[in-house]
Amino acid sequence: MKSILMACAVCLALSIATLAQSAAAGQSGSNSSMPNMGTSQQNRGELSPKGVDRIIKEVHHELALLPFYSVFDNLAYKVTPDGTVTLMGQVVRPTLKSDAENSIKHIEGVTRVDNQIEVLPTSPNDDRIRQAVYRAIYGNETLAPYSLRAVPPIHIIVKNGNVTLTGVVARQMDKQIAEMQAKSVSGVFSVKDELQVENPSS
Repeated sequence: MKSILMACAVCLALSIATLAQSAAAGQSGSNSSMPNMGTSQQNRGELSPKGVDRIIKEVHHELALLPFYSVFDNLAYKVTPDGTVTLMGQVVRPTLKSDAENSIKHIEGVTRVDNQIEVLPTSPNDDRIRQAVYRAIYGNETLAPYSLRAVPPIHIIVKNGNVTLTGVVARQMDKQIAEMQAKSVSGVFSVKDELQVENPSS
């Protein structure tokens, strides 16, 4: 499961894959001591671990295809055995919040969507910081190759001058460089580095 979602992270921020993995792991872990629960789960209207895993993959796929999902947004989610999908994260466009919800409502097995996505406040200063941090990170020689992907994997979330970096990078050094580049931007109050590293030992 982890390897599948990590492979998918090329086109989507790792925050999505990470929370999806933890949700799947949590469900499988909670049922690990109760074998052969398929029939009783169905009687209670709950999904099997395999059913939860299928929904996780389909939600990931649908969110990855959202047309206005960008490097300045962060989408995350979790799936519970009762078929509830909880959407989390931050987006710049209000329409992206509703688009994310509408894109997964039709998935078989989804009974409810709890949309907790935060719409970031409109701010010309935050817009300036977004562009400046983007240039600082993706204009760096080491990090520039990440910009060639359909959705660059280092996501830049800006709220009231505070920057949070989410997503995935290949090496620990790349994570450190991204944080330093973001901190170098004028007007940035703080930088929270939540980047995940694919190969921590490299």
